[in-house]
Amino acid sequence: MTERFTGSFTQQEPIPEEGIEAALSVLRHGRLHRYNTVPGEIAETALLEEELAALTGARYALAVASGGYALACALRALGVQPGDRVLTNAFTLAPVPGAIASLGAVPVFVAVTEALTIDLDDLAAKAGEAGVLMLSHMRGHLCDMARLLEICDAAGIRVVEDCAHTMGATWEGLPSGRHGVIGCYSTQTYKHANSGEGGFLVTDDEELAARAVMLSGSYMLYDRHRAAPAPEVFERVKYDTPNVSGRMDNLRAAILRPQLRALAGQVARWNARYRVVEEGLRGTPGLTVIDRDPRGGFVGSSIQMLLLDWPEGAIPEVLRRCAARGVELKWFGGAEPAGFTSRYDSWRYAPSEPMPASDRILRGILDMRLPLTFSEEDCALIARIIRAEVGAVWQASGRAGA
Repeated sequence: MTERFTGSFTQQEPIPEEGIEAALSVLRHGRLHRYNTVPGEIAETALLEEELAALTGARYALAVASGGYALACALRALGVQPGDRVLTNAFTLAPVPGAIASLGAVPVFVAVTEALTIDLDDLAAKAGEAGVLMLSHMRGHLCDMARLLEICDAAGIRVVEDCAHTMGATWEGLPSGRHGVIGCYSTQTYKHANSGEGGFLVTDDEELAARAVMLSGSYMLYDRHRAAPAPEVFERVKYDTPNVSGRMDNLRAAILRPQLRALAGQVARWNARYRVVEEGLRGTPGLTVIDRDPRGGFVGSSIQMLLLDWPEGAIPEVLRRCAARGVELKWFGGAEPAGFTSRYDSWRYAPSEPMPASDRILRGILDMRLPLTFSEEDCALIARIIRAEVGAVWQASGRAGA
């Protein structure tokens, strides 16, 4: 009998009971706005920021409405202006170039490698074109951060890290988001902590932190933050920093606090599932497993594989056959954006030059979520299905003897 997977690729685990109880407490007292406190009360949002700063080792942290807002807020805090050019990955998701374009700035795309990381040789070649790099650790793939910083420091480029897929990850022991001047995270449902929507920004730079707080809409109530600079820093920036409201509320903060405390354990669970799928796919004809750099501590909340140089029509057939057996794969090679898959030439608001080497890689990327609602047995089944269907299409396409 042909095996079939019947689980859901979008079903997350429940919010921890501690988070539910904390959320109910917020709902009962009704003070959801982060600055709506009674004497002696510390808002859930302020406590969350303090705990995130401790978790990441950052001096300052800010909780905001979404990861995309955190990215745009970071660029505004850095003083990016309309018409400025900002370097970013060719392999990323739409909120990254969207954050750049939302300021009237211009994304400059940097190539992708077969390891699915930013191409550091291409970055070095383009380093003179911009003063900011918005580095997307897309799908949790971390590049050689020491070399990247060497390139950027030499060119005077400030690095903003998009850590939507790397909260809980590390590079050579340092938490992701702590290499650049600002790190941005997401707590959208499919990320590593779930508040539906939400995000964070961390930095060690006091003026950037103060500007970010003002931008988020503090209404001069910045003294109610705990993981924030001293009042005199705000005095320097408060009159010339616009309010672009994007605060997180206490309800979402209450849900997130216990999830942050559980993050290390969740990372271990994701990675156990990832390794089952990874090992199940190794040796599949026509399929490349993307080896993780041992210098990085990753979070296996999704897995990517490459079907490089396959004939036209073969990859959509793999997707169709896997879907018929209950396995949902996303493909970055489609001509039209579909759901969460898009690529640099999809974003027509962001002009780009053809990138043939990157196009070859993007055409071959398959992407799959690994929610923690899957068991390791589920993951082994999923790997068997993918292996079988990739092998069948590979054989049918006449590539088996190639």
